[in-house]
Amino acid sequence: MNATVIGSQLGDEGKGAVVDVLGSEADVVVRYQGGDNAGHTVTHRGEEYRLRLLPSGVVRGKLGVLGNGCAVNFGTLFDEVDRLRERGLDPDVRVSGRAHVVLPSHRVLDGASESARSDDDLAVGTTGNGMGPAYEDKAGRRGVRIAEVLRPDALRERLEYTIPRHRELADAVYGIDPDGALPDGPAADSDDAADAFDVDAVFERLRSFGDRLAADDVVVDAGPFLAERQREGATILFESAQGTQIDLDHGNYPYVTSSNPTAGGAVVGTGVGPETVADGAVVGVVKAYLSRVGCGPMPTELDAEAATVFRERVDGFGTVTERPRRIGWLDLPVLRTATRVNGFSGLAFTHVDSLGGLDELRVCTGYELDGERVRQVPMTSAAWRQCTPEYEQLEPWPDCDWEAVAADGYDALPENARTFVEFVSDDLGVPVVAVGVGPDREATVVRRNPLADEPLSGAN
Repeated sequence: MNATVIGSQLGDEGKGAVVDVLGSEADVVVRYQGGDNAGHTVTHRGEEYRLRLLPSGVVRGKLGVLGNGCAVNFGTLFDEVDRLRERGLDPDVRVSGRAHVVLPSHRVLDGASESARSDDDLAVGTTGNGMGPAYEDKAGRRGVRIAEVLRPDALRERLEYTIPRHRELADAVYGIDPDGALPDGPAADSDDAADAFDVDAVFERLRSFGDRLAADDVVVDAGPFLAERQREGATILFESAQGTQIDLDHGNYPYVTSSNPTAGGAVVGTGVGPETVADGAVVGVVKAYLSRVGCGPMPTELDAEAATVFRERVDGFGTVTERPRRIGWLDLPVLRTATRVNGFSGLAFTHVDSLGGLDELRVCTGYELDGERVRQVPMTSAAWRQCTPEYEQLEPWPDCDWEAVAADGYDALPENARTFVEFVSDDLGVPVVAVGVGPDREATVVRRNPLADEPLSGAN
């Protein structure tokens, strides 16, 4: 039996922690889309591991695979592997040869595009790590695949086609001198920034990465590789990056990522058949409140003063960008949309402890839009921006000894906390499989691990 873990909101739900917990029963953990624009945090016995590219299961020693739907920054990939080894871990990682490479010029163009959009109030709020331009090249059939990095002739041919177009775009559209100083931003601070538009320099740098890929023997064709693991009886956990509402097709466009973090992305992003992904469970990760890093509508967003106070309670800053997270009340229309798109069979709540001690607790149960009640997220960002949230007040619960709660299990949750998670579960018609009451691995109360095929305990 396999499982897929999906972010149900706007990213930042705590998927890394859920993958780490449920991954105790997995043999293989697969990231199937996104790149180092994601931030997944795993905490075990007070040790925090911040991952941007590697699958979260590597902290448990599981085989990690980056699928063909990923966009790979080699600098981040090898830096994360080396850092984990320095901390005593031995990450076993494979990378799909069909995955695409994030070039230095992609990161420069990403920052330039975002700056240009900000002039027209159209900024998306990207991380500046080159995802958009990398996926644009993939769709435009100009991208560089991992497997091509192992073949110097193919790599040279591809770069000589792609990088000159990046030079033209930088100069003609963004006013950047490809041979001069780069604008401030993540790309300008990287080691390869100065030569981002130099075919020879990029070729040599990628060839050095290719040498390491070959020496470590990590490049695979992900589809056949995973199919073989499945035939051998391996249990596979598919891990998404970002969340449903920033899915390229199903999210609140254009404030979206450039790939598909929804369940369907697990099929196209790995090369396995739908039956492999569907053989098990789809777990939606639900943060007990709403947060977002980046631009776009957010109907339940708190005002600046309230958000600042709450952010201080929860260390509300992005894992990758360290930008302050926007904070809002839990939004059921967002969760209903995610449940429909992904077909959730279970819910994993996170940060329930963060709501302990609040004076009030609201849950958005619907929107008012043009005089009508709306139960799911509208098709356009303009319409979503015009939505007025309708709230139901729930009884808050006091702060408590969350370590003791985690040790004692689900029934030890404060009564009003159980009412809260069951209120959401009942609305969505999806059972609760886990509740997180702290950052550490041991602080997640698991009612049922779908990979273990254990019966669900208790009601709902």
